[in-house]
Amino acid sequence: MSRIGKKPIEIPAGVTVTKKDSTVTVKGPKGELTNTFNSDIAINIEDNVINVTRPSEAKEHRSLHGTTRSLLSNMVEGVSKGFEKSLELVGVGYRAQKQGSKLVLNVGYSHPVEFEPEAGVEIEVPANTKIIVKGFNKEKVGALASNIRAVRPPEPYKGKGIRYEGENVRRKEGKTGK
Repeated sequence: MSRIGKKPIEIPAGVTVTKKDSTVTVKGPKGELTNTFNSDIAINIEDNVINVTRPSEAKEHRSLHGTTRSLLSNMVEGVSKGFEKSLELVGVGYRAQKQGSKLVLNVGYSHPVEFEPEAGVEIEVPANTKIIVKGFNKEKVGALASNIRAVRPPEPYKGKGIRYEGENVRRKEGKTGK
């Protein structure tokens, strides 16, 4: 039983959802997203509500049911509200800055690391140790935030590195002196 798949998706005001065959297009104030889903899963759009149903209890259909509903929900939420991931830099001399649309990181390497965001994704640097990645496509926002974090992931001894805001870094005890 997919509890997630059974939940209906409310379409907020200002968002239009159109379906052609198994391709769904969602347009809203933040942008437009298009995705093609498995043709076995039925997507019904009526009265500002999207319902996702599966044809049988086969394992493939059960697994696609919740996934399809989640992807549709993320598309609707993305074009109406948008998504945001916050990162923080921890370490002496670690800093981030924006040069035009590029993000430039100085995180202890001999060279600065640069990131150019894709279309539909925006990077903000409110402080030199804080980065905010915003956009209407959840997949692209999460992927860019993950790539930025991968430049210098937090290490377990001092906790230095780039981490998600609120991320708990498991600390290890250092060497014991004799």
